[in-house]
Amino acid sequence: MAQQPIELILFRQLATTLAVPVFLVDERGDLAFLNEAAERLLGIRFDDIDRLAFETWTTTFRPRGGDGRPMTADELPLVRALRTRTPAHGPLVITGSDGVERTIEVTAFPLEGGHERLLGAVAMFWEPELE
Repeated sequence: MAQQPIELILFRQLATTLAVPVFLVDERGDLAFLNEAAERLLGIRFDDIDRLAFETWTTTFRPRGGDGRPMTADELPLVRALRTRTPAHGPLVITGSDGVERTIEVTAFPLEGGHERLLGAVAMFWEPELE
């Protein structure tokens, strides 16, 4: 894996301490890191993945809207945050690598370095409480 900007390395370090699932992508949209909470929810281990390209992760979990309609990559909150450089939020349904279908809420935001240089984006997500 190529050397990452220090800001991504520091965010990765922060993500390891968070209880909420975190999915971090670089400026191309390729997976840079996911924490243990995300591993449990997605059914994959970061240490087992050599590389997860944008084209792979945006389809691997078969994202769907609440109506069951498949979502395009451009509709995913993390991709919207990366491409528009603005925060994005929304619900979606995914199927983890363990085969379990989950409804999740996603909040994503871009990461920028000095001189407005795009570094990547981060998504934090969770399964909403059933009432």
